[in-house]
Amino acid sequence: MKIEQIYTGCLAHGAYYIESDGVAAIIDPLREVAPYIQKAATADACIKYVLETHFHADFVSGHLELSAITGATIVYGPTAQPGFPAYIAADNEFLFLGKCTIQVLHTPGHTPESSSYLLYDEFNKPVALFSGDTLFIGDVGRPDLAQKAANMTREELAGVLFDSLRNKIMTLPGDITVYPGHGAGSSCGKNMSRETTDTLANQLATNYALRKNMSREEFIVEVTTGLTAPPAYFPENVRLNKEGATDIGTVVSRGLHALLPDDFEAVAHETGALILDARDPEEFATGFIPGAINIGIDGSFAPWAGTLIPDIEQPILIVAPTGREEEVIIRLARVGYDFTLGFLKGGILSWMEANKPIDRVITVEASSLTGAEHIVDVRRKSEFDSEHVMDAIHAPLDYINDSMLLLDKEKLYYIHCAAGYRSMMFISILKARGYNHLVDVRGGLKAIREVNHLKLTDYVCPMTQL
Repeated sequence: MKIEQIYTGCLAHGAYYIESDGVAAIIDPLREVAPYIQKAATADACIKYVLETHFHADFVSGHLELSAITGATIVYGPTAQPGFPAYIAADNEFLFLGKCTIQVLHTPGHTPESSSYLLYDEFNKPVALFSGDTLFIGDVGRPDLAQKAANMTREELAGVLFDSLRNKIMTLPGDITVYPGHGAGSSCGKNMSRETTDTLANQLATNYALRKNMSREEFIVEVTTGLTAPPAYFPENVRLNKEGATDIGTVVSRGLHALLPDDFEAVAHETGALILDARDPEEFATGFIPGAINIGIDGSFAPWAGTLIPDIEQPILIVAPTGREEEVIIRLARVGYDFTLGFLKGGILSWMEANKPIDRVITVEASSLTGAEHIVDVRRKSEFDSEHVMDAIHAPLDYINDSMLLLDKEKLYYIHCAAGYRSMMFISILKARGYNHLVDVRGGLKAIREVNHLKLTDYVCPMTQL
């Protein structure tokens, strides 16, 4: 028997490859399915099942394409109603995989159809729980994403989750390994560990939501307290996962049109496409196409694209680091942004050589700040509450449409985040909206901490202690 976690850091997502006696199952695959197929081919195994733990909100699954290519059966737990052929398993039903067995456990609460998969080895011993978004390492799934679908409040869904955990998961043997759907950085929970696996016994001892003496009412309060609004693209991803999405080959083929500067400019004007520059923030600052927004490919690229680009059908043109154009297109497609129309051939250098207009962002060292300037902190609320520059304006990037209203277009502001990734996103978006007096603080708060004359205020938000 083989279990392999296939972890994608950008999405903090864990997919799984399980194999026994030449037969394989894939759990919660990402949209690009070639790696799973290659893995099975290398092992001379056939893929029998594509097991989905629920209708995902934070990424578009590859279940349909993987099934079409391999003939594997798509499996959901009870109550799921996909818009395509799939096997809807009963609660506690057993599926056979080579010499192993997989038990379907209906564990609703994160969503109504959420299910976990309990793997038994060839000796009929339970060894692993694939818990999807029901149980994370250090946390549990947020209960507010499927309120409309379930026709329930988040408090009611939290109560259902409490029952799923107590009646199904917490009764399992403590020595099984928990393999969750996500780790730290995912928006599907609020307090996830950076560890991506653990024993159930250790989770029972350390996970705040699994305390044995916790009442149902206490659980509901703790699980629903401190939740931030989910990214706007989440409902659209759920829809695509329920109804089916365009195959990724078509999406990539459409996006991989290499456009010379004149053609790139013409397509931008004709379609109203958003110009997305995926280069490193410091490189972006030295010169970029006016109106372009920066989301660096080497950070949490896809989640931030989903947060900051409101329309999932927005036409997009790409400026990418050389040789990484396809990677940008695929990572956008993972979260449902399928309408990339092409990329700038030769990158920003070709644009400059064509004497096209260029914009820049002024950057300064933290040591040059005096404390008298208008300093703007674009980190999340929990980060700001923990520590910030005295008298700084809090304008979080994840609520940029509200945050921009705090700033005056005619005033000069110094923008920072934790280390420089988010501040450049913030500046690029506001510059595209006519805010031309924004300066980036190089190195963010990390650099500011080293400046003795800038006073920081410390405050531990009660919510962060949960």
